[in-house]
Amino acid sequence: METKIQLKKASEAASDPSLRPKAFDDFIGQRRTLERLKVMTGAAKQRHEPLRHILLSGPPGLGKTTLAMILGHEMGTQTRVTSGPVIEKAGDLAGLLTSLESGNILFIDEIHRLPRAVEEYLYSAMEDFCIDILIDQGPQARSIRLDLPRFTLVGATTRTGLLTPPLRSRFTLQTRLGYYEVHDLTQIVMRSARLLPVEIDRESAEEIAHRSRGTPRVANNLLGFIRDYCQQQGQTSISLASTRDALELLEIDVSGLDEMDKQILNCLAENYHGGPVGIGTLAAAIGEDRHTLEEVHEPYLVQEGYLQRTPQGRLLTPKAWEKLGLMPVSKDSLQSEIHF
Repeated sequence: METKIQLKKASEAASDPSLRPKAFDDFIGQRRTLERLKVMTGAAKQRHEPLRHILLSGPPGLGKTTLAMILGHEMGTQTRVTSGPVIEKAGDLAGLLTSLESGNILFIDEIHRLPRAVEEYLYSAMEDFCIDILIDQGPQARSIRLDLPRFTLVGATTRTGLLTPPLRSRFTLQTRLGYYEVHDLTQIVMRSARLLPVEIDRESAEEIAHRSRGTPRVANNLLGFIRDYCQQQGQTSISLASTRDALELLEIDVSGLDEMDKQILNCLAENYHGGPVGIGTLAAAIGEDRHTLEEVHEPYLVQEGYLQRTPQGRLLTPKAWEKLGLMPVSKDSLQSEIHF
């Protein structure tokens, strides 16, 4: 029988604790990646050496930052966190690297956004644990070599293809995180509810998991909103009915599609007979930035089989027509009407 915890009153509620797992044993899902990381950390600890460099890739919200923090915990060392866009010049990188201690982990999120000039300094830092800095300019210019402690670089990226081959090849382990199964997401919601704390039954947790787009971050955000909704309704626990009411308020349907997802599908069906249609035209039609469509909405729609990317443009699938409750246009019409 599961332990149930009542919602805190507003006067008693403290700031929510971090929902991030602290150790491998607490991390749910991504089994293959976990196995690989456990092998590396176990071997490194046996040899009393720092970890080798690791590249974590995959869509946002799947646990790349969490795994980097767990690696530091498992290795008994500090994890320094930064991001690619923050490191604008070689001096910024040199300051970060020289401040590390032996065995420390440097985590660079969105590593594909590092400036190319800065990225090149990482090559010698990762391989030889030194960095050459150019001092002054013109005839007075000279290079100074700085020795670095043996550190571990953990990079995270949502777009592996934007990493240059020289940088990518310097990571000993390259592992990709995929979307989560409903079973794993249900466990994550139950765990987060215990930490918040809030009472929730398994049916409600499964309902949240089904609508979380395979992403733990989305699941935890939905749980937080549903908790607020229940508190405002004067309820002391989260029920299935209140979960569905809160998700209805957010306009998130049983398949995890939000308002913008449905607007994309409806626009393709009603305005362009299912496509194909170019991404620029589609973005203009719904009044959204094309990069937002490509990075936020399209991956899930493609993953779930609602949308197809073709050389001519975006195309609705039979599953999307069924979801919309509409009859698809004929194949001849789809081939004859192409929009750019």
